[in-house]
Amino acid sequence: MKFIKTPVKGMCDMLPSDMRLREYVLGMIKESYAKYGFMEIETPVMEHIENLTSKQGGDNEKLIFKVMKRGADLNRAIEKGTHEYADNGLRYDLTLPLARYYANNNQKLPTPFKALQIGNVWRADNPQKGRFRQFTQCDIDILGDETNLAEIELIGATSGMLTKIFETVGIDAFTVHVNDRKILTAICLQAGFKEEDVPSVLISLDKFDKIGLDGIRKELVENGHPEEVVDKYLSIYENLNTNSCEEFCKDVSEEYLDASVVSAMEEIISCAEAMVNEHVSVVFDPTLVRGMGYYTGPIFEITIDGYGFSIAGGGRYDKMIGKFSGQDVCASGFSIGFERIITILKDKLEGEMKIDSNNLAILIEKGVPTEKKMELFAKAKELREAGTTVTIQPMKKNMKQQISLLEKEGYTQFEKVYRR
Repeated sequence: MKFIKTPVKGMCDMLPSDMRLREYVLGMIKESYAKYGFMEIETPVMEHIENLTSKQGGDNEKLIFKVMKRGADLNRAIEKGTHEYADNGLRYDLTLPLARYYANNNQKLPTPFKALQIGNVWRADNPQKGRFRQFTQCDIDILGDETNLAEIELIGATSGMLTKIFETVGIDAFTVHVNDRKILTAICLQAGFKEEDVPSVLISLDKFDKIGLDGIRKELVENGHPEEVVDKYLSIYENLNTNSCEEFCKDVSEEYLDASVVSAMEEIISCAEAMVNEHVSVVFDPTLVRGMGYYTGPIFEITIDGYGFSIAGGGRYDKMIGKFSGQDVCASGFSIGFERIITILKDKLEGEMKIDSNNLAILIEKGVPTEKKMELFAKAKELREAGTTVTIQPMKKNMKQQISLLEKEGYTQFEKVYRR
C-alpha cells in the first residue's frame, strides 16, 4: 500500500507560522466581540442528515460530506435498497447548528442571546484561492431581538473587529453592503413573477456581478419566465446610481412592500454609519441577495477593494429556529470569512507573522556538562513563569542559519552555551 504525504484536496496542513497568524487573528476576534457582550458556545461538527438537507442551506446542501450509517443500520438500508445510506453529515456552516442548539438549550440562555461560535465547517466544493473544503468560520448571532438594533449591533461589532485586524497591515477602508430580502421579494412580485418563482429569480440576480443584466435576462428567459415579466423586472435594476433605499423603492407598491421595511433599512444604515470609522462605507446595495434560503429580512456583506470576494456576510433568519422548536424565534447573524481574512493578511505580510515580544532562544553546544544544563533549565523555568517565551535547542553547526530561522519565528534574544 502506498502512503500519500499530501493532505486531502481542499484541506491544508498548518505550519507554525500559519498557526501564529491564525491564533493572533482569533485572539483579536474574541477580544473585539467580547466587548459587545457576545458569549462563546460550541456545537458538534456533525449534524443529523435531516437537519442538513432541510432546504435551509441553499446550494451548500449539494456540498455536504455525508457520514454513512454503521453496522446493522447500514446493512438494513442496503437490504431495503432505499439508497438512504447516510444518517449524519459534517456541518457546512454554523448557523443551522446554532438554531438546533438554541432550540435545545434556550431555557438555560438569556434573552436576547448574543452568541459567538468559532469552528471548522466542511463543503465538498471546488478548491481555489480563499475557498477550501475544510475551513474555519466565525459567527456572531443575536437571538430573541426582533428590532433592527440587532442588525446595527452586528454591523458595528464586525466593522470594529475588521478595522482592528486590518489596520495592522495598512488596510483601513472597506464597504458594508446592506439590503433586505423583503425588498427583493417585493420587486419580483410587482414585476409579475409568482411567489414560488422568487427563490430561483433571486439565484439569477445573485450573479449580477459576474454576468450582468444581460446574462441575468438570458438565464431567466431560458428558465421559462415570460420575457415581458423579465424585462419589467430588470428595468428596475438598470439605474443603480442611488445608495438610498427610499429612492430605489419609491415606485414599489405598498401592496408588496410595507413602508416600515424601507424606513428600517434607512435607520440601519444611518446608525451603523455612526458606529464605524470614517473610512468604512455602509451602502444600500439592491443587487445583494445572499444565497442562503433561510434569510427573512435585512442581509449584509462586507467587501474590500481589490479582492473579488466578500469577507463577511449574514442577515436575519426569523423562521429557522421554529423548525426545531415549533415556535419561531427572531434571529440575526454575521458570518466572518476567517480563511479569506487570513488570505488577505498573508498577501500583505508575505506569509510571516512575527511574535511581538522579547523571546529567548538558548542554544546548547554538544558536550555541555549536566550541572550546567540543570542551571539553564532552572533559569528557563523562572523566565517562563515571568511570562517570557523560552526555547532550548541543541546548537547546530550552521548556527548563523539556525539563528536566522529563529528570528523569523520572532526570537530576538539568543544565549549561546559552550562546553567551556
